Amino acid sequence: MTTAANAGGTVPPGGKRKSVTGTRKIVAAGFLLPALVLLGALVVYPIGYSVYRSFIDQSGSGFAGLDNYKEIFTDDTILTAVKNNAIWVALAPTVSTALGLIFAVLTERVRWGTAFKLIVFMPMAISMLAAGIIFRLVYEQDPDRGIANAIWVGVHDTFSESTGFPNAHPLPVAPLKAGGQGSFVTKEPVTAGTQVQLPLVGVAPAKMPSDAKPAKAAQPDDGKITGTVWLDFTKGGGGKPNVIDAKELGLEGIKVEAVKDGKVVASARAGADGTFTLPASADGAQLRLPADNFREPYNGVSWLGPSLVTPAIIGSYVWMWAGFAMVLIAAGLASVPRELLEAARVDGANEWQVFRKVTVPLLAPVLAVVLVTLMINVLKIFDLVFIIAPGSAQDDANVLALQLYRSSFSDNNLGLGSAIAVLLLLLVIPVMLFNIRRMRREGRR
Repeated sequence: MTTAANAGGTVPPGGKRKSVTGTRKIVAAGFLLPALVLLGALVVYPIGYSVYRSFIDQSGSGFAGLDNYKEIFTDDTILTAVKNNAIWVALAPTVSTALGLIFAVLTERVRWGTAFKLIVFMPMAISMLAAGIIFRLVYEQDPDRGIANAIWVGVHDTFSESTGFPNAHPLPVAPLKAGGQGSFVTKEPVTAGTQVQLPLVGVAPAKMPSDAKPAKAAQPDDGKITGTVWLDFTKGGGGKPNVIDAKELGLEGIKVEAVKDGKVVASARAGADGTFTLPASADGAQLRLPADNFREPYNGVSWLGPSLVTPAIIGSYVWMWAGFAMVLIAAGLASVPRELLEAARVDGANEWQVFRKVTVPLLAPVLAVVLVTLMINVLKIFDLVFIIAPGSAQDDANVLALQLYRSSFSDNNLGLGSAIAVLLLLLVIPVMLFNIRRMRREGRR
């Protein structure tokens, strides 16, 4: 009888009850105590103190009641942060998971799939701080520095010419005058067979086209109008107004129009040396340099402006975390029974139908894990927004974690900061409960 009792783990020979593993509960509690102390000090106490501090005013000495929570839903800056957090939760996890799924499926059967997955996953090895600095440079407005605008301007200029000479204008002694709406016209009509000189100033030498050539006087041509448009400025000084000097450059690409009775009868563009030729129909017309010549060159998109800053930062997040989603989904895809996929193909399903009706449903548990993990992650997003968004657009890119920092440490309002921290906790709890319930359901299968 004693042996049977001992085998069941109920009452040992000494009469002291032990657990199923034979370990005394006091010993187990001793081993758990350090972890419980750390958990209480680093998790339970901060949460409790944050809840308490959220009911205290900015000075820290008076009870504020629900005033801090009221401010969250009445202050425009904080409401922008709440709206942006909603955009983050809706877009970032979905796009990252979708890209991860696409990458995992498309690279499953190619020989170089492992190398591709390594490249896509590599950004995960970069810290948020480093990624923020990288994308702050990527989104730089100047196309010479920001790769995003360098590509965008390159594509734009392929279909639409955008060169111009902003701030260019004639000197008072030049044969040009203001023609209205930013254009310039000759003071007198021109006649065929004559050479016209159209000098301009106000263009920085650094802004000149790289292939600009020294200006030269156009050769007269019977029955036609020839001329030169050039930058009437000699670097280092010494040039004469309205005279083409040796070191002065032609304004390549500038448009010259012949206007009669308010109508354009002919037009031409200056070559690299500034020369142009107009047909005989321009005889007796005034020459006009239209305002399009003096517009600012296309400088790309303001990625970090008020309207695009949040999508731009979400793009940098997707760049980092699509690899994470891809690796988890690829692991789940490897465990999908191949016979189910082959059976669907044998039954006549095409690849899209196999993917939509077989692969995705079988991967649903993995996709849920990825989505929930990324949702919790983006609710706490701080680093990328703080680093990438410039000061002028930080209010437009604001999120709750960043507002928590600004309220607590920039505005010295720890009560409001604690209220925002409690709000973040309340937003994370439903996602965590959903994840726990999902894990329990998976465990019961």
